[in-house]
Amino acid sequence: MMFKFEVIKTDPNTAARLGRITTPHGVIDTPVFMPVGTRASVRAMTPEELVDLGAEIVLANAYHLYLRPGHKLVSVAGGLHKFMHWDRPILTDSGGYQIFSLSPIMRITPDGVEFRALIDGSKHFFTPELAIKVQEDLGADIIMSLDQCTPYPSDHQFVARAVALTSAWAKRCRAAHKREDQALFGIIQGGVYPDLRLRSLEDLLALDFPGYAFGGLSVGESAEEALSILAAVTPNIPPEKPRYLMGVGSVVDIICAIEQGVDMFDSVFPTRVARNGTALTSSGRVNIRNRRYERDMGPIDSRCSCYCCANYSRSYIRHLYMAGEILPLRLLSWHNLSFTIQAVGSARQAIERGDYRDWLDRFIADLEKTDGKGKLEV
Repeated sequence: MMFKFEVIKTDPNTAARLGRITTPHGVIDTPVFMPVGTRASVRAMTPEELVDLGAEIVLANAYHLYLRPGHKLVSVAGGLHKFMHWDRPILTDSGGYQIFSLSPIMRITPDGVEFRALIDGSKHFFTPELAIKVQEDLGADIIMSLDQCTPYPSDHQFVARAVALTSAWAKRCRAAHKREDQALFGIIQGGVYPDLRLRSLEDLLALDFPGYAFGGLSVGESAEEALSILAAVTPNIPPEKPRYLMGVGSVVDIICAIEQGVDMFDSVFPTRVARNGTALTSSGRVNIRNRRYERDMGPIDSRCSCYCCANYSRSYIRHLYMAGEILPLRLLSWHNLSFTIQAVGSARQAIERGDYRDWLDRFIADLEKTDGKGKLEV
């Protein structure tokens, strides 16, 4: 089989589990965090640097690549792997979330969704079949079905209609998908309503997707609401199928979701906050613009061994950032991605030891030790 998932071990006291995904472009150890290369590039990072910091798989966005440079051009170039010089696994999302969140004008029909592009206002009509065609041309190892993502808050009736449409589109995506070297995942919708999430999952299980994703979370709901949804739904996903929580990049959110049995994560969060001068550390967030770091010759995080922390001080990075240089954006991106990937790697080690709950409590307690200024989340 070109795509295979196996559970290696489950923590004895939680639902956290170790797994292994086999794809045509390599093996992925789970739980895993996937850096996001929206336009076929992880911001400020080269593929070689991503390998050095431990990235096993990256995510690219079908919506943005469909609009520019176009999926047909990427196909002519030999697919995303050759186009972006990345020989490890790639996941592409269907573009559904971007259509619903970025398009200034949008009209949903049973056949698909009409929208105007963010970049130039041009009109497009995206169907489930086109979403699959775009992703087949891009050539990722894991692709996603087209779904309707609902905003938060939304009433039960509106979300129920979106679940029904997502299920209908998932069936059409399943029928349209032809490439045997790609795994097509279904996306569970339903907002913060457990009954609708379970209804959505039931519809998707009938289509026997090789993996299942949670869409429509991390859109404004509380962490407690999101975790309650995971707790209600995840036990009903067959254990031999990987579980993917889309768009979640806060380390605390990730490690709490791992406790619920989630295997895969992605987010632009680590690189986005890096460009704003924020470093994620083992004792909370560091705003490098703060004057207190002007003469701080220590590393961003004394517990981190990444290239940034091994070679540069907070003082130097602050100087570069305040001077408007490009290098600090790269260094902070490097560190934040490394920190997130290392945290997930530590979670895997805790599952292997069988003490995930104790490790989780210690990890979060360390984050709360923020020099007397209160709790800062990573």
